[in-house]
Amino acid sequence: MPVLAAKGPVLVQFFDFSQLNSVRTLPYLIEWNRRYGDRGLRVLGVQAPRFEFGADPETVEAGLERLGVEYPVLVDEGRALWESYGCEGWPSLFLWGKGGILRWFHFGEGDYRATEEAIQESLGPSGEASGPPSPMDPVRPTDIDGTEVIAPGAELFPAEGRAWTRSADGGAFDVEYEAGGIHATVEGRGKLALTLDGEAIEPVRVEGAGLYTLAEHDQHGAHRIAIELEGDPGIWSVSFSPAPAGAAG
Repeated sequence: MPVLAAKGPVLVQFFDFSQLNSVRTLPYLIEWNRRYGDRGLRVLGVQAPRFEFGADPETVEAGLERLGVEYPVLVDEGRALWESYGCEGWPSLFLWGKGGILRWFHFGEGDYRATEEAIQESLGPSGEASGPPSPMDPVRPTDIDGTEVIAPGAELFPAEGRAWTRSADGGAFDVEYEAGGIHATVEGRGKLALTLDGEAIEPVRVEGAGLYTLAEHDQHGAHRIAIELEGDPGIWSVSFSPAPAGAAG
């Protein structure tokens, strides 16, 4: 059922501000809110935490500010709303039309053009001679319809059920992976010193809980990264993003 009553359509996205697939969708949600807010679209985020820090409102607020999210976000601490909607992973998106009719839903990344077209349809005529704007250009090459990608490796959890920390687990660990990029869900503050394929690269500064990109590549490939913790960050998970299979290196 809809989360709130509204005069216009409501776009509800269940997500986690520190989860890779969720974060990759946010540029589209932010732009749709900018494009269609004045025409009556309400965008509502629902933070459905994967890890314990994601249930803390202050932590969530700080993470959303770094991501540039300005529309309202509800913290679904125990994921009760998530369960009632029947979500099937992060992110899960639902578009409620006028009268509380479900007009569109989508699980995971992708289908951005179709989602924006559903938003435009639910809003009705724009009242402008030029009509509604053209759907957004893809944010990444992998978002282009028909782009061939190779599935990246599965998400890793360095210390199942808790954060991997320097004090409890040591100062560094190596990760071998095949993907277009590697990202870490991190809590705390400090620095991640990185060595990629045997060469030191720019360290990543951790300024609070969230998702941090460690390295990205033009094409899918095999790599090895060494991560050394400095300060008090804790790594909850390591995840991987795709790249176009045929991109030039």
